Amino acid sequence: MDVSSPPRQQLLLMDDEEDVLLELAELLESEGFCCFTATSVERALSHLTHHPDIALVITDLRMPEESGMSLIKRLREHTSRQHLPVIVTSGHADMDDVNDMLRLQVLELFRKPIYHVHLLETLNNLFPQPRLHLLNPS
Repeated sequence: MDVSSPPRQQLLLMDDEEDVLLELAELLESEGFCCFTATSVERALSHLTHHPDIALVITDLRMPEESGMSLIKRLREHTSRQHLPVIVTSGHADMDDVNDMLRLQVLELFRKPIYHVHLLETLNNLFPQPRLHLLNPS
């Protein structure tokens, strides 16, 4: 990241596969985002408590203990976080999952493996790159 440009939004990434999580964090940080990673719902909730400026959650749907859907439901029940945008990633979403996601106002569902170009387009539309303001020398 260019030192002169201010960091972009803070994102929370949740997936039980650490290699997938780290690859996604690396990609998004190269685009200027600040990423927090979690491999469990409890860890994700802890990040959300300690980092109130997190602007978006990207979560895997299927996880061993508590699912990404559980995290979204808990967010929607929490007054200060109920409108936090959420993107879901999954290799195994079925129609029931899709219906739940629509009801819980999930922003988008990305099938795994994630097509990074499409994810970056979505994030750039949500959070446009800050423009540098050049001072007029005259």
